[in-house]
Amino acid sequence: MSPSQRPDFTQIDAWGLRHVGRVRTENQDHFFVGALARHGVSVDETSVDLTGVPQVDPDDPSSERLASFAVVADGVGGQAGGEEASRTVVQGLVAAVAHSFEEAESLEPDDPDVFSRLLQDAALACHRTLRASSDAAGRAPASTVTLFLGLWPHAYLLQVGDSRCYIYRRGRLQQITRDQTWAQELIDSGAMSRTSAEKSRWAGILSSAMGGETATPEVTRIVRDWGDVLLLCSDGLTKHVPDHRIEARIRNMTGCRQLTEQLLQDALDGGGTDNIAIVAGRTLALPSGDP
Repeated sequence: MSPSQRPDFTQIDAWGLRHVGRVRTENQDHFFVGALARHGVSVDETSVDLTGVPQVDPDDPSSERLASFAVVADGVGGQAGGEEASRTVVQGLVAAVAHSFEEAESLEPDDPDVFSRLLQDAALACHRTLRASSDAAGRAPASTVTLFLGLWPHAYLLQVGDSRCYIYRRGRLQQITRDQTWAQELIDSGAMSRTSAEKSRWAGILSSAMGGETATPEVTRIVRDWGDVLLLCSDGLTKHVPDHRIEARIRNMTGCRQLTEQLLQDALDGGGTDNIAIVAGRTLALPSGDP
């Protein structure tokens, strides 16, 4: 198989789930996981209303798979409107990317920043929508978001807040998003060690959020390879499940559904103090010698 060959529908394994946890009474996490195809979006599993987003049958031979697409959003702090905020963010980003993808793909060879602008503009549009509902004190429903748009062999990550994206490659797990929290700012400035910052009161305070006072969408371009595993999650997972445990689960996984279900149980066993959303996806590397 050529490394540049784009995976088809049969060569992608992906799954997503969400859970209210053991403490909260409302689930303010939402997610989307699917595939962009030539005629629209093929939904593998979703917990949001995608009315108006075109869908295709992945078994239709006329359908061409273009990209993997996943989003995790977490309503901020359990505050009023968090569920609506995360839903609005997921729906808005899915609609914006589905609408503009083909044009952006045609422009990318001569304009390599086109997808970064598309994702940043879409995020800021969602941010403005949430800010438009601010109360007299300037508070608006808010959400984090982590978005993965997987072309081939490259992909784009959009990050606002402290939901995360990890990549597992050649036996090693790496966090490839940067938490937008005050704790991370202190770590980056050298004011606190990572161990101290993660245990401090700053760990849960966002420096950027969709609908918050400040939203700073960060877009990262990465290169993908056959066999890579991508994991998106809200902090309901990472509060209770350390990176080494996530790495071990991925190393021994049999499929993405099994992986997400095991990680969910780990988070619940660890306390389940927050809502939990997890999306996992991987390219299925064919045996060597296959065409």
